[in-house]
Amino acid sequence: MAQITMTQALNLAIDEAMAEDPGVFCLGEDVSAKQGGGVFKVTAGLTEKYGEHRIRATPISETAIIGAAVGAALAGQRPIAEIMLMNFVGVCMDQIVNHAAKLRFMSGGQTPCPIVIRTTTGVGVGFGGQHSDMLEAWFAHVAGIHVVTPSNPADARGLMRASIDANDPVIFIENILCYGLKAEDPGPGYRVPLGKAAIAREGTDISIITYGRTVLDALDVAADLEKEGISVEVVDLRTIAPYDEATVLASVRKTGRALTLHEAVRPFGTGAELAANIQEKCWDDLKGPVRRIGGTFSAVPFASHLEQAWIPTKPQIVEQIKASMGKL
Repeated sequence: MAQITMTQALNLAIDEAMAEDPGVFCLGEDVSAKQGGGVFKVTAGLTEKYGEHRIRATPISETAIIGAAVGAALAGQRPIAEIMLMNFVGVCMDQIVNHAAKLRFMSGGQTPCPIVIRTTTGVGVGFGGQHSDMLEAWFAHVAGIHVVTPSNPADARGLMRASIDANDPVIFIENILCYGLKAEDPGPGYRVPLGKAAIAREGTDISIITYGRTVLDALDVAADLEKEGISVEVVDLRTIAPYDEATVLASVRKTGRALTLHEAVRPFGTGAELAANIQEKCWDDLKGPVRRIGGTFSAVPFASHLEQAWIPTKPQIVEQIKASMGKL
């Protein structure tokens, strides 16, 4: 089976959907061939196949991009709108939160709004405080929006196809540091259901619940700790909202310990909601408190040494796991 990168996986999924449904189109800054097929090349080669009317480069206006996408969705199309970097969603929050997310509710279920909003972010590449934030908790807090982030190329392909199929808006978060990851191509038609987590690694001593790039850190730590006799289970949420509660709770009931891990800042993060729900529903099974790891509560620094200090680290994960097991 052929190996593909995450960039290629996303491109293949979009290409496949556009070939099957003429109502699928892409819009955003620099997405067409004239601008190089996107800053991270996710839409490279698609203009040549489908034309500029379906791979539409837009002015630098996030408000216009999402406003046009909402209108197109209401007219029966399935737009894939790119907001180049996740921090820029602040410019178009009204269109996302007050329009796309609420149209189905406010029309008695008669008006779906099938939009995929692709956006990129990630710490560790020196992009600075206005270009690096993971803001998934903003959208997980809004009813009517799916929030999705893949950790590997196969899931990227499958989640993108499922997101395009969805009849509600999807925030699709791509981590910059994951674009070059390689894995076997699952092939045409592959879909990963929204709202279904994966057990990325089975274990018996503690469950790490995570998503996106930090899944890779969790897997590395799990492999290292296995040599010390500590068995770590890694749960990759894949979909943050709605998250797969059944899989998370089953994992924690099995291991008796839980650690939530994400790149976004720790206070008020997704991990807090997960921890609260686990403690409410798994209280009798827990061998200790649910622990949380997240980014430092500050703007992401530009200076390299400060940025590295900001990021949750593998030693921090090891420390929290050993503390949870009383091994420090």
